[in-house]
Amino acid sequence: MEKTKKSVFENPVLSTKVKSANVKPVEALIGYLVGPFCGMLANCVFGSYLVEYFRKVLFAEEIAAGNAGIETFLLIFPILSAILIVAGNLVAGQIIERTRTRAGKARPYILLSSVLVAVASVLMFIQPVDNTVFKAIWLVIAYNLFYAVAFPLYNTANSALVPVSTRNGNQRNVLASFVNMALLGGAGAGSIVFPMIMLIFANAMPGAYNELGEPILPTSNGYLILFIIIGVITFLGCVAQYYFTRERVTEESFKAEDTEGAAKQEEAKKGPTIGQQAKALFSDKFFVIVIIFYFLYQMAGGIKNASMQSYTNSVPFEGFTPQAAMSVLGIIGAVPMAVAIVFVAPLCNKFGKRPVVLIGMAVGCLGGVLAGIFYDNFIVAAIGIAVKCLGSAPAGYMILAMISDCLDHGEAKNGFRCDGLAMSIYSSIMIASVPIATGIVSGLMGAFGDVNGSVTSYIWIETVAYGLAAVVLFFYGVEKFLKKDKQTILDRQKAEAEAAGIEWIAPEERLRREEEEFNRQTEENRVAELKAYCEKKGLSFEEEEAKYQAKLAAKNAKKKKKPEPPADPPADTPEE
Repeated sequence: MEKTKKSVFENPVLSTKVKSANVKPVEALIGYLVGPFCGMLANCVFGSYLVEYFRKVLFAEEIAAGNAGIETFLLIFPILSAILIVAGNLVAGQIIERTRTRAGKARPYILLSSVLVAVASVLMFIQPVDNTVFKAIWLVIAYNLFYAVAFPLYNTANSALVPVSTRNGNQRNVLASFVNMALLGGAGAGSIVFPMIMLIFANAMPGAYNELGEPILPTSNGYLILFIIIGVITFLGCVAQYYFTRERVTEESFKAEDTEGAAKQEEAKKGPTIGQQAKALFSDKFFVIVIIFYFLYQMAGGIKNASMQSYTNSVPFEGFTPQAAMSVLGIIGAVPMAVAIVFVAPLCNKFGKRPVVLIGMAVGCLGGVLAGIFYDNFIVAAIGIAVKCLGSAPAGYMILAMISDCLDHGEAKNGFRCDGLAMSIYSSIMIASVPIATGIVSGLMGAFGDVNGSVTSYIWIETVAYGLAAVVLFFYGVEKFLKKDKQTILDRQKAEAEAAGIEWIAPEERLRREEEEFNRQTEENRVAELKAYCEKKGLSFEEEEAKYQAKLAAKNAKKKKKPEPPADPPADTPEE
């Protein structure tokens, strides 16, 4: 009999550390908060600093000399790069969709990205030759290596993890909140922490002056050192994310009792073509609605982030240096978002995602109007920005959960999932928003001047987008179908298994059995290790085992005294 070639992910060394049937705190915190924060950190920082780095460091001499060609280059090349970025995301999505390993279809690329993203984020700041044409060519290559290759692979895989992590809607809401909190945390780090860090590593921020009142120019070497450190953080975070995540939905296709015949049947099964996926997604009005909503939200946010430093540098605020103003606005924007994490998921679980997100968009729009009218009054503008950020929190935290609901709905209708293409589209919008925003902000600054261009970019574009997004979201109503969709999917899985002569076990039951088996094996290993230890040290196994059991009983008794956390709702609870 011909042996099936084993995947590298069959190796126990690469096995997930998550063995529980339900999502536990350690998985949520490391796999969906700390890991994504590290993985997306470079991209978040790029969004705040690339415009200034290009203009004030990389091509500072050329711009000071009035080189119109460089001005045109900085306007056009990021926008044209968006074509490659979208293509890169589509390819990444299809690679993920057609991957089948015991580690899942998305997690293997989290591990691969740990190296790719770290290396690509550093290459942007290497300048081997001080020549204008060479610098431009090097920048285009390094820029697209990061944005069109490395980051699309990571971000598409990272985004796909939420839909395939679990079918429990409430648990998925929490994971979606954590992933987007990681993204917002990275953006906050770029606007709050990094202005001060740049003073150390890059010698100066644009707008910094020495004791003689002379401007201090930042250095490219400082940026390089800083992003080497960020690269190390990225690597460690992605590796941790790989080990502390699990694709429970993907695992359903492997069945609990995976015989050789079943495995061959699964290997022979071809996934849907990209045309079939596109037809399934874009014939679903709910998916179209949520993608339009996300495009408005993300593109406007990218423009705001790209113009933040320009806004604080251009608008004079009494009593605040540009660096201080940027840090304060970053804190003011981050605090409401951090506070919102406590109540957004519970509110969405109780009332549904649509009403909570829609009301948030309306509140954000009002805050933006206040900030835009009083853009040169730092206190009033800051209050308006804080309100705008608070209103945007439900959308920021729930967007992946909203897309996940659409994917479940599509699976129920079509009989197959479209995670790869859907996350490619999501990731394309997210990643392409940075270079497109970079070009738009550069264009607005050149067309309307530093003050008007930065105010329009930083405040008004996002405010208008929030109003439009609220109107679009009014027609999003997929949540009322989710309970029925889940039953349809389970009935189909059962029918397919019975037709193939395979015993069908409900996913929840299979996960419960796996967790019990893992706990049994863990206990057997503990007993064997203790016996070996006692033999080596000449101790009584019975006495040492009695000590362990006494400690365990005391620990369990202590746990019982604490109030029990609310139980997770049944997986088939409808999200009204």
